[in-house]
Amino acid sequence: MQFGENIRLALSGLSDHKFRSFLTMLGIIFGVASVIAMLSVGEGAKREAIAKYQDLGVNNIIVREKKLTDTELEEVRAKFSQGLSIQDAEVIKEIVPGVQQVASQAEISSDVKYTDKSVKSTVIGVTPEFISMLNYKLGSGDFINKQHYDQRLKVCVLGASVAKSLFKNEDPIGKMVKIEDQWLEVIGVLASKTLFTETVGELAARDLNVDVYVPLSMFLSRFTRENVLTSEIQQITVQIDNSGRLVEASKLIDEILKRHHFNNNDYGIVIPYELLKQEEKERQIYNFLLGAIAAISLLVGGIGIMNIMLATVMERTREIGIRRAIGARKSDIMSQFVTEAVVISITGGIIGVLLGVSLSLSVTLFTDISTHVRPYSIFIAFAFSVIVGISFGYLPAKNAANLKPVESIRYE
Repeated sequence: MQFGENIRLALSGLSDHKFRSFLTMLGIIFGVASVIAMLSVGEGAKREAIAKYQDLGVNNIIVREKKLTDTELEEVRAKFSQGLSIQDAEVIKEIVPGVQQVASQAEISSDVKYTDKSVKSTVIGVTPEFISMLNYKLGSGDFINKQHYDQRLKVCVLGASVAKSLFKNEDPIGKMVKIEDQWLEVIGVLASKTLFTETVGELAARDLNVDVYVPLSMFLSRFTRENVLTSEIQQITVQIDNSGRLVEASKLIDEILKRHHFNNNDYGIVIPYELLKQEEKERQIYNFLLGAIAAISLLVGGIGIMNIMLATVMERTREIGIRRAIGARKSDIMSQFVTEAVVISITGGIIGVLLGVSLSLSVTLFTDISTHVRPYSIFIAFAFSVIVGISFGYLPAKNAANLKPVESIRYE
């Protein structure tokens, strides 16, 4: 029998037994949909993690002031440690091999005011290297440069949410905002950032869009620290030229700071790249478990196909006998039933792909979970459904081909 004829007969069989065919496909449909939906959730989580650690800089080492109680701070300061300082940053840049750039930053919480509007913000004093070391992009204007820093100019760059709240229908560039008792000129606005919703080491979760950036030199001379016991700066970001050196460099930085801080544990070190690798390893295990669960659904679907095909062989025993009697070969009978099983699995696979993509989009639309459907996940799920159809259709097809013509014709 020709392949085209086998396809026609398979489609005819599906059409004649619509409900039974649909029930047979259910296992394949749900299995394929599960594979796509679960892989899309895993891919979404991967992209979120990469974006989060790119914001921190995958080749960066972050040294952060530890959050201590006033009593703990007094004890630390009594042991001669003055906390993180610009001098620490300079020594790290001078001593640690492979350092490309070092950025220092200091922070306070304050209201940012424009006319009668006010927004609660984190004001961050930074060095010019800050923006080139992190995955931050400007929406408009310019960022703080060397001239602003050297001359301690009273300028600022607004986070996206701050600019939107204070300047709804105005261009912020060139306008003056007030922070504490200082008037600052807005020179730039950052593009909107993904919310940093998880605490990473000493890095607390916060909304990056409400930050306001000013030159660190001006910050230290114009703004008062919230607590006299706090460090001169709150964070040092060190960019290394090679990710393979990150762990070694972090150990050397730790040794340097221990000496400078007289062995006081008043800082923490975060390596975003190492955290990303660790999270990726955990996610691979998670994705494997999800894929295994989905694969079980496909196997159950395959068993369903095999059961229905075995029942179909029993129903069509006389038909098989007649075809064999008028000259059909074993291979013709076998290919016919394998084709029917494959058509069922392909049809179920197509429906499953559509359902899986729809589920992924729905999860993103109606929940806070990010998903991303990759073409390879569709290919894997669909290819597996075809393999399941061929594998589980083989036994019923072989049984049908091995039926004896005379006995089959006399079968009731």
